[in-house]
Amino acid sequence: MRLRNKTAIVTGGAQGFGYGIAETFVREGALVAILDLDGEGATRAAEALGPAAMAFRCNVADSAEVARVVAEAITGLGDLDIIVNNAGTTHRNMPMLDVEEAEFDRVFAVNVKSIYLTTRAVLPHFRRRGGGVILNIGSTAGLRPRPGLTWYNASKGAVNLLSKSMAVELAPDKVRVNAIAPVAGETPLLASFMGEDTPEKRAAFRASIPWGRLSTAQDIANSALFLCSDESEMVTGTVLAVDGGRCI
Repeated sequence: MRLRNKTAIVTGGAQGFGYGIAETFVREGALVAILDLDGEGATRAAEALGPAAMAFRCNVADSAEVARVVAEAITGLGDLDIIVNNAGTTHRNMPMLDVEEAEFDRVFAVNVKSIYLTTRAVLPHFRRRGGGVILNIGSTAGLRPRPGLTWYNASKGAVNLLSKSMAVELAPDKVRVNAIAPVAGETPLLASFMGEDTPEKRAAFRASIPWGRLSTAQDIANSALFLCSDESEMVTGTVLAVDGGRCI
């Protein structure tokens, strides 16, 4: 098992990519804390994964809540080797000026500010123990943006870039930082990305991906497993596009 005796936090782990990552990490030997705004969903996910998983309700955009819940998760896990910043949201596909200010603020709070908050919470622990792994889930939207998603695209561009900057700054602390940039996948956010969930819209999204299909949670989890395992010990500051060729 590639994560035997490792401990991990996965934000947004109740469903979608986050659940796929948590499931794979447990299968590969890790103890996993699932953090999610949907506390009941997090509990269901942890119960499905068995005794190697635990659940915490957490609003990743709330400073005090992140500090408290991350501390509780580290105590529950007994240590922390890995944090996966997967929690994310979007505005509906629409013209940029139709997005209300409150929605703009929510997107950046969940997608960008949350990484600032979780890093503040975990970095002192990583420094005391001599290292750790931070994996941020960015998006191909920050590499090859789609129209109608301008502010979401910008938030994920920030995630992609801050991952590189964090990697350079934290390398002396032996903290590796990488990002995954998934192409559109079968997640609860897909309908918002498309604007409306119709066969025609799905066909248009698939047609933009040379590999011919949307991404799956397992696609992203497989990449997360490598980037969070000791096999990638020399890999830091990369943004891995898991995109079926879309960004070429």
